[in-house]
Amino acid sequence: MFLSDFEVITEDQLRNDICKVMKNLYSRGLVSALGGNVSSRVPGSSEFWITPSGIFKGELNPDDLVKLDLDGNVLEGFLRPSIEWPMHAAIYKVRPDVNAVVHAHNPVTLGLALAGSSLKPITVEAVMVLRKVESVPFAFPGTDQLARLVEEKASKGSRAIILQNHGIVALGSNLYDAEAVAETLEEVATAQFVAMALGKEPPIIPEKDVELYYKLYGIR
Repeated sequence: MFLSDFEVITEDQLRNDICKVMKNLYSRGLVSALGGNVSSRVPGSSEFWITPSGIFKGELNPDDLVKLDLDGNVLEGFLRPSIEWPMHAAIYKVRPDVNAVVHAHNPVTLGLALAGSSLKPITVEAVMVLRKVESVPFAFPGTDQLARLVEEKASKGSRAIILQNHGIVALGSNLYDAEAVAETLEEVATAQFVAMALGKEPPIIPEKDVELYYKLYGIR
């Protein structure tokens, strides 16, 4: 499900979709029982809903979510928001086109990063969905330092950011767009890992073809 520019999403639908996306990520092994977080906002809003801290991620319901403003003030909800809220808020401040953020712990993606192997444009999905994958050095979760590092990459238009020794951040125009980025990261990382495990360097899609695709679809 992808929302068109002409569809208006309600906050109730937004909250339901956050829970659905989190369950999808949990079922795919991209978040753990208590790790990972998802947020989203109504387009154009300076407020966002985020998953809570310390609650089982596989069975969240809309009443578990917390609504914050971009300064972290709780507007609705009774639980403690994810400690990663500063990172989510930082992204929304610099990216008006982003309405959803997924922070997951993709094991294969993270494993390749720990081994010093960057993701390459080896599939059509990598070119179409991920575009350029950025990374930031380690910073403790929930800190202003991590938020600033991610904000810097996000401000340059990135859709996929690897957090060294930690996980990934996926940005999207809506929740399912952000989920697609997170899942595509792991799919590309898995394909690359299999090729490398078999002693082969995976061939990349030629740069000229990547540039042609970006030109055809107006992507920078």
